[in-house]
Amino acid sequence: SLSLALKQAGYVKHVTGCGRSEDSLQKGLQLGILDDYSLSIADAVGDADVVVLAVPLGVMRSVMQQMAPALATHSVVTDVGSAKGSVVKDARATLGEHNKNFVAGHPIAGTERSGVEAGFATLYQGRKIILTPEDDTDPRAIDIVTRMWLATGAEVERMSVEHHDHVLAATSHLPHMLAFSLVSHLSKMSDQD
Repeated sequence: SLSLALKQAGYVKHVTGCGRSEDSLQKGLQLGILDDYSLSIADAVGDADVVVLAVPLGVMRSVMQQMAPALATHSVVTDVGSAKGSVVKDARATLGEHNKNFVAGHPIAGTERSGVEAGFATLYQGRKIILTPEDDTDPRAIDIVTRMWLATGAEVERMSVEHHDHVLAATSHLPHMLAFSLVSHLSKMSDQD
């Protein structure tokens, strides 16, 4: 969805994909989401202006370790993970000099569908994107990531990593609490109610 939105806005010239499934990457080419792809993380990021990490939090550190030596000095790195504390910790531990160009991000958008076929260009329009840069993050990197998300039609907000994780932890439990309360209430109703 991010690639499609940025292409539709005329914001990107070339999108290189990287992933484990070559079938998905080839489908991304066919759908016009990608311009090319690589199965090698280092090859995929080698001359990138912006790298967007869209991987499970459990493999974030490994992916960062693999890409760090291949990043160009100007490359800006961001992510779309839901928890920022662990991602920022992984970036600090792995990116070395590139950590100053890392801008942690969290789009508050999505659908129940997944996979390359589920992408659509309007996903981020009017949606919140939370950026959690650190005090030593290069302002140029923050500006690039902010402008990237604005190009998708999103609304960008900034907050600290700690505040983000606290707010998201509190709100992520709300649907479960509502469902539990509803089930509890309904189970106490008699058939005549």
